[in-house]
Amino acid sequence: MNIESHRDTIASFQHLELLAQQVVEGFISGMHKSPFHGFSAEFAEHKVYNSGESTKHIDWKLFAKTDRLFTKQYEEETNLRCHIIIDNSSSMHYPVLTSNQQFYESKIGFSVLASAVLMNVLKKQRDAIGLSVFSDTYEYYAPEKGSDRHHRMILNTLEGILKKPKVSKTTDTIRFLHQIAEKIHRRSMIVLFSDMFQLDNEEALFSALQHLKHNKHKVVVFHVYDAKSELVLDFDTRPRKFIDIETGEEVAVFADTVQQEYNNSVSSYFKKLALTCAQNKIQYVPIAVGKNFQKVLYTYFIEKQNFG
Repeated sequence: MNIESHRDTIASFQHLELLAQQVVEGFISGMHKSPFHGFSAEFAEHKVYNSGESTKHIDWKLFAKTDRLFTKQYEEETNLRCHIIIDNSSSMHYPVLTSNQQFYESKIGFSVLASAVLMNVLKKQRDAIGLSVFSDTYEYYAPEKGSDRHHRMILNTLEGILKKPKVSKTTDTIRFLHQIAEKIHRRSMIVLFSDMFQLDNEEALFSALQHLKHNKHKVVVFHVYDAKSELVLDFDTRPRKFIDIETGEEVAVFADTVQQEYNNSVSSYFKKLALTCAQNKIQYVPIAVGKNFQKVLYTYFIEKQNFG
C-alpha cells in the first residue's frame, strides 16, 4: 500500500483502524505468489451453503451479486492467542515530529500502528488479542479475547497512547515484564515493542524475557529505533546539546568527535541483543520506524507458522 496516497484522508491517529486495514490489504495483495499464500487473512474458497448449517460464515456480499448462498471456508482455525506489549516511556515518544510528518514516524506512533495492523490480521483470523502498556507504571492490561467489543476497547487504548505523550517518564522495564509474564497463563505469542533504552542490567532483562517464555509462549521483540538519529550519530561539526527525554539530563558535545565511538557502541549493543535473544530462542527484530510494516507482518506470519 502507498501510505503517502492517503496523507489527506488519513491525517491523524484518529483513523488508526482505517490505516491499519489499508496496510494489511496492501500486504495481502502481494502475497498471492509468495510462500505465505496459505496465510491468507481472508479465506481460501467458498462452498455452497447447505440447509441446516450455521449462517455465521455466509458471504452476504456474494449473495447480493449472485442470489446464491455461499459460506467462507477459512484456512486458519488455530485460534492463536497473541499478547502485545508496548513500552510507553518518554524515550518512545521520539523523535519529536514536525507538522509535515505522520505519527508513525515516531517510535511510539510506529509501535501503535504496527499493533493495530497485527490486531487487524488477528481479527480476520478470529484469533484472540491482549494488550499491556507500561511506562513509569503498569498503565493498561487486557487479557486475550477475540470479540469486536474487545478489539474496539484496545483500539481506543492505542489511540489514547498517542493523545497523551509521556514527558520525563522513566520505566522499570524488567519489573513490568515480570508482572506481565505472571498474567499470561495460556500459551500465547507475545510481541514486545520497545526501544530497549531503559536497561542498566542486561542479565536481568533477559531473565525477564525468559520469564515471558514460560508456559511455552513464543516471544518476539521488535526493537524500534529512529534510523536517522539513533542508529548513526550523523550531525555536522557544530556543538550540539543532547537531552535525555526521560531524565532531562543534558550534555553538550561536538557530535563529530564522538560519532565513531557512538556508532561502534550502538552496533555492539544491537549485536549483543541479537545474540542473546537467539541463544534464548527469542525472535529479535530491529526495525526502523516509518513505513516498515511489511517486516512486522512477515515476522508475524513466519513465527505463527513456527508456533505449532
